[in-house]
Amino acid sequence: MLKPGQKPIATVIALAMAFFTVYFWNAKNYEFIIYIGVIIVFAALILATNKKVNYPNNVLWGLVIWAIMHMSGGALYFSGTRLYEIILIPLSNTLPILRYDHFVHIVGFGVATCLMYALLQEKLKPGTATLASIGIVTAMAGLGVGALNEMIEFAATLMAPETGVGGYMNTSLDLVADFVGAIIAWVWIARRGKV
Repeated sequence: MLKPGQKPIATVIALAMAFFTVYFWNAKNYEFIIYIGVIIVFAALILATNKKVNYPNNVLWGLVIWAIMHMSGGALYFSGTRLYEIILIPLSNTLPILRYDHFVHIVGFGVATCLMYALLQEKLKPGTATLASIGIVTAMAGLGVGALNEMIEFAATLMAPETGVGGYMNTSLDLVADFVGAIIAWVWIARRGKV
């Protein structure tokens, strides 16, 4: 089921999810146990479609890094503050940006946009679409994954009320970060001449 170069990817994600499962289970952090379940479902989906889809290994590595960044955001604390809450670069006096959470969204939904492009690319006939049209569809697909993520976070708040998920402001800033990630990904794809 694995293609060349994918065994290390599968090994790292399996070990990371096993470690974080034990960690969050012992910490009784059921919010992140739910997220681990979601990651396992998507990893199984990728594995089940691996023969039919040409998943680039660098995109799969990006998904693994994103998953580890996400789990670390919920697991690590610095001076009593959860990593997800730490402001990396204070870009505003009124909004809590740029937090580690936003950085994870930028990276994650940039990778998700690259994944959507990989899925779309195989279906395109040469010369049938413009750079702009492919970019819009690919970025919107990446943002759709971001919207799905926000629905999963909402479901987590219903199943495990003691979550660190914020309210409307958090969701809105997450979606803006998703947009930034999608645009960065599309610029990267276009500059590499992958269109």
